[in-house]
Amino acid sequence: MAKKDPSKPGRLKQIVLTYQRTQESDPRIGLILLGWFLITGAAAFALVLLLLGGNLVFPIVFGVLVGILAVLIVFGRRAQRAALTQIEGQPGAAAAALGLLRRGWKTDPAIAFTKQQDVLHRLVGPPGIVLIGEGNINRLRPLMSAERRKHERVAAETPIHEVYVGNGPDEVPLQRLVKTVTKLGREIKPAQMTDVLARLKALDANRSNIPLPKGPVPTSMKGARGNLRGR
Repeated sequence: MAKKDPSKPGRLKQIVLTYQRTQESDPRIGLILLGWFLITGAAAFALVLLLLGGNLVFPIVFGVLVGILAVLIVFGRRAQRAALTQIEGQPGAAAAALGLLRRGWKTDPAIAFTKQQDVLHRLVGPPGIVLIGEGNINRLRPLMSAERRKHERVAAETPIHEVYVGNGPDEVPLQRLVKTVTKLGREIKPAQMTDVLARLKALDANRSNIPLPKGPVPTSMKGARGNLRGR
């Protein structure tokens, strides 16, 4: 039997820490969760009581369970939104946000960048190759074009999408990044993705060994999601 790592916080402590971080940018989170619990729980209680009548025990238990489920769903969504708000504007925020994607995606952060620390990330998944620019869009456009040509040479038959993260015209806000890339469609199958990754590995091996731009990089959002799941 594997021993529990004493340095890793328990499930309850993880939930408490996530709640505290969420409350920093969402002060009303407690009232919102209470409201969802009471409203959905009461609705579920009334529905079961109307259908079954008689004993109150089952309607009460069902109402409590539905209320807890609603709280967990709402808390998870608002915790993710709060985490994105806290890292927005920091170098590498887009790469961290992509950690919210489920299985079937491969993220390569900072595959290219400018001297001003505008960064280009790469995402490979069902839509094909997604190049994601983070920084000044005018400085990123030449970099994006150059990287697109490189990727077309090694993966000519794979669809390549371009996304710029930001709050200006032709840009995608950080909060909507994950939703945007998942809506790009399903263009390649898992077997094709394996071949694409092998081609991109060869491309990356030929890149010059230039150190990454300095600056704070946000904690991976995968850790935040794991906290919500009690990992």
